[in-house]
Amino acid sequence: MSTSTSDSSFEPGATLVAGATHICELPLRWGDSDALNHLNNTLYFRLMEEARMQILYGADLRLPADDGPILAHASCDFLRPLTYPATVRVTHTLTRIGRSSMEFELVLDKVGEEGGGPYARGRNVLVWMDYVANRSAPWPEATLAALARVLAPPAACTADGVRVAG
Repeated sequence: MSTSTSDSSFEPGATLVAGATHICELPLRWGDSDALNHLNNTLYFRLMEEARMQILYGADLRLPADDGPILAHASCDFLRPLTYPATVRVTHTLTRIGRSSMEFELVLDKVGEEGGGPYARGRNVLVWMDYVANRSAPWPEATLAALARVLAPPAACTADGVRVAG
């Protein structure tokens, strides 16, 4: 079971801006670890993927369609090993919005271990695609507005990504 901190309290007149965040908490599974009880490196990308899909599904973006987002870039810097048992907090922070792309900084840390520093940092670039023409296209205004309802505006979070009640 996962927990997302997105809610509709940020919905009215939402505008997508750099600095907006989405926080998702995901439990580690015992079988995701290697013999040293370290989370397998590929699973860091799975955690990022699940959190990203919660953003997209939260904005009501579904496949198949004639257009939609693709993941154009994904990277991860592994800083410390995650070990089972744990719940991982995945924080997406929007750093750039372009005509057809947007970039997110990601931070993975353990729930309940505040102040201990991140376990991994990542970067994702999403591109809006016309799947039929197989080329990028401008982000539709309705999609940007839907994403703005899912991502918390920068003022709604503290420096460590925790939502401030409003």
